[in-house]
Formats: sequence, structure tokens, C-alpha cells
Amino acid sequence: MNNTKNVVVLASGGGTNLQALIDAEHRGELGCGKISCVIASKADAYALTRAKENGIKTRTLIRKDYNDVELYSQDMLKLLIEEKADIIVYAGFMTILGECVCDAYPNKMVNVHPALIPSFCGKGYYGLRVHEEALKKGVKVSGATVHFVTAECDAGPIILQKAVEVLDGDTPETLQRRIMEQAEWKLLPKAVQLLCDEKIVVENGKTYIK
Repeated sequence: MNNTKNVVVLASGGGTNLQALIDAEHRGELGCGKISCVIASKADAYALTRAKENGIKTRTLIRKDYNDVELYSQDMLKLLIEEKADIIVYAGFMTILGECVCDAYPNKMVNVHPALIPSFCGKGYYGLRVHEEALKKGVKVSGATVHFVTAECDAGPIILQKAVEVLDGDTPETLQRRIMEQAEWKLLPKAVQLLCDEKIVVENGKTYIK
């Protein structure tokens, strides 16, 4: 019996989180998950190169070709169904897909956010802006959160979190790098493994690991 779960990764940029997933799969750390396809929202996303170098199927659905996020979401849903997606991972994917996708894959879509939600999250909080705001606020710890994706930005049930110390003299760039290395690249593969192996239960908006 084949229990393999097709993991489809959505990306918009460099694909460092995708690389963490690929490396984890090579080490046998994605459970019964297999990265079956990478779909990019930009034709020049380096994530596509990473996928091709590892023999992973690639597709593009160019965000700027669409004026309307709902139409984009509908076409994305068609692609996900074509690719027989079991689990969907946002890896630096810059579009909040509409309810049609979220409704089709409840508690099957995950995202990693470079802060400890509910801090420094929501619409507009992505990339370096998250770290700029954290430093401006003078927080002593920041970190990363893996959560389920819903139609509301960064609002889905939290799966895993890891704190990372903020150091004196940190810039947004140094903090971003440390959070990636110490938290994001560890948490995302772990969450995907738990999800593929059906170890996550969601009750009343909270997750429990079996």
C-alpha cells in the first residue's frame, strides 16, 4: 500500500525554505511526504532552478498576469488538483490565496512566518519588514512560526514555534538570517513531516501533536 503524500510547494522567490525541505527529504525526514511539484508565481523565481536541479517537476502561474486574486486562486486550485496535491506548503509565496483554495484543502496548507505570531504578522508583514519592526520595538526574542494557511493572512492555527535571541547590533538582515537558520529551516520540514504522517489534530482553532 502506497502511503506517499504529494507535497506541492508554492514559491515566489529564492526558495531557501524549499531547499530546507529538499534537504530534509534527502535525509528521509519528511515522513511519507514527497515533494512532487513546485509552482512559482514568478517566471524568474530561483526556487524553480532548485527544483529542476533536484528532479522535481515545476510549473508557473504568474501572479502579475491576473488583476484579480480570486481568478488567480481558481486557476491555482485547478493546478493543485491536476498535481494531486495532498499537502501544500507556502515557501516564500507572496500571494494570499482565496477561500476557494483554503476550503478545498482545510488544514492541509502550511506557511512559515519569520516571527512569533501573533507578533509582527498579518497583511504587509513579510520579508525584511517583519525584522525591521521587531528591532524597532526592541524585542529580546523573535523567531518563526509554522501555521496552517487560511484565507486570512497569518491567522491559521499555529503548528510549531521556535524562539531566536535578538542580539545587540542586529540589523534586519542579520536577524533574518539567524531566524532562517535556527528556526525556519528546522520548523518547516518538521511540520510537513508531522502533517504527512497525520500527527496533527486541530480542535477549536488549536493544534495538538499526537
